[in-house]
Amino acid sequence: MDDSSPLARLDRRVTGCRACPRLVEWREEVARTKRAAFADWTYWGRPVPGFGPADARLLIIGLAPAAHGGNRTGRMFTGDRSGDVLYQALYDLGLANRPTSVHIDDGLELCGVRVTSPVHCAPPANKPTPGERDTCRPWLVQELGLLRPTLRAAVVLGAFGWQAALPAFTEAGWTVPRPRPAFGHGTRVALGGLDLFGCFHVSQRNTFTGKLTPEMLREVLGTAARTAGLPVS
Repeated sequence: MDDSSPLARLDRRVTGCRACPRLVEWREEVARTKRAAFADWTYWGRPVPGFGPADARLLIIGLAPAAHGGNRTGRMFTGDRSGDVLYQALYDLGLANRPTSVHIDDGLELCGVRVTSPVHCAPPANKPTPGERDTCRPWLVQELGLLRPTLRAAVVLGAFGWQAALPAFTEAGWTVPRPRPAFGHGTRVALGGLDLFGCFHVSQRNTFTGKLTPEMLREVLGTAARTAGLPVS
């Protein structure tokens, strides 16, 4: 992505945010103390911006960076088991150039897909508060606005992301049905020029228990990608 593009400038502004004191304290404490397995890493320890091209046709919306994943590497879904599952699925569909996401300079590129989250800082216990979600929403609204010319589909991972994404899409100018549609795996909602899909989150709990299988994930991502006009394997 062009470093001078509006989306790249937005990403840089995201990384400087200090709006939520609890999240700032936590992400920086984790970056100082580290995990023993990553003792030789210099943790990112800042808000994690979205990742992917500025002309993406498909957006994947998660929950928040992991304390020792994105908060360590500086890239969404990079360096943790959730990312292992997500990027493998994207690679299998021909939407990523490699099946793993290890560090920010590993050469990973996404094809017509961008990945973001409604909360950009790693939260304690992976649980942002509703207030933190709402404070972070303007970043997602701005990101959606910049992606709008090309964006045709979005996949939201998990109920928290769904609840955060719907008002953001409304603020960004899409028409969300009233009452707001409930989250469900495989749910599909037309927002007028964009189709929104629900998918169980790629959390360890879901993937280890089989609540979300690789086949289920590929099915939702593949349907969304085809809807967005992207070629898939």
